[in-house]
Amino acid sequence: MHTHTLEPWAHEHVFLGARHDANERRTWCVVALTAVMMVAEIIGGTIYGSMALVADGWHMSTHAGALAIAALAYRYARRFARDTRFAFGTGKLGELAGYSSALILALIALLIGYESVVRLLNPVAIRFSQAIVIACIGLAVNLASAWLLHDDHDHHGEHDHDDHHEHARNDHDHDDRHAQHHDHNMRAAYMHVIADALTSVLAIAALLAGRFYGWVWMDPIMGIVGALVIAHWSFRLLKSSGAVLVDVTIHSRLAARIRKQLEVGADRVSDLHLWRVGPGHAALIAAVVSDRPQSPQHYKARLAQIEGLSHVTIEVHACPHP
Repeated sequence: MHTHTLEPWAHEHVFLGARHDANERRTWCVVALTAVMMVAEIIGGTIYGSMALVADGWHMSTHAGALAIAALAYRYARRFARDTRFAFGTGKLGELAGYSSALILALIALLIGYESVVRLLNPVAIRFSQAIVIACIGLAVNLASAWLLHDDHDHHGEHDHDDHHEHARNDHDHDDRHAQHHDHNMRAAYMHVIADALTSVLAIAALLAGRFYGWVWMDPIMGIVGALVIAHWSFRLLKSSGAVLVDVTIHSRLAARIRKQLEVGADRVSDLHLWRVGPGHAALIAAVVSDRPQSPQHYKARLAQIEGLSHVTIEVHACPHP
């Protein structure tokens, strides 16, 4: 009896993003910045008697918690990337963290909206000078955090095609690849700091209006506007990350391209499943029916030029003759 090694056919199920480690480090840096600003606002608000600053400090604590979730998700995914208990690796932990952060973002929007309505009906005295200073510092911290988390991995390819339809097809393929590389965990963390920056900008505008024109009502109005914008961001993130968690085929054009590559001659695809298993990684299971069936490796070779197919399973069936 011959002993054969399976090593040439075995492969790892590590589907982490290309910049997983760098994103983890950046997220921890932003957690530290947010925590420091949170403490400064709570202490500053207490010293100057500004409940608005104290409230914003505790509001920042929820963002710090959400950012910590994102950072811990990166760490956990990396630590258990090769754990065989995860059938398709830990690449989706980022989606789970992003979805959780989106829920927290939605809760923050509700709380800001509620508090703003309460303050609109029952105005409170505001110490504008101190509040403006600390709000400006908070904005600077948020902008620094946004710069740290900004994902510059954008694909802005320029196409120079005479055929308009070919140009459009390439643009669609570009959109599919771009969506496939989205790191929803990083996107959620980025949205949290942008939401903080937005509330800081609106707060500064409202405080300046109140300080120089006496428009105290601007503070709660700006709060309501910020809550609506944050709620919109939250909904979009819930929709995109949730779709990945339930294995929605979000790359419809990629699926069509795969089908076209496999259906050559008498070969036909009878079943196709395509889903995302991590940032920049997709898994594929396809069943091919043919009068002249080839080996699975033959069909996999047809897909070799398609970027992002990290786990491919091909099932081949011979078409029965009457």
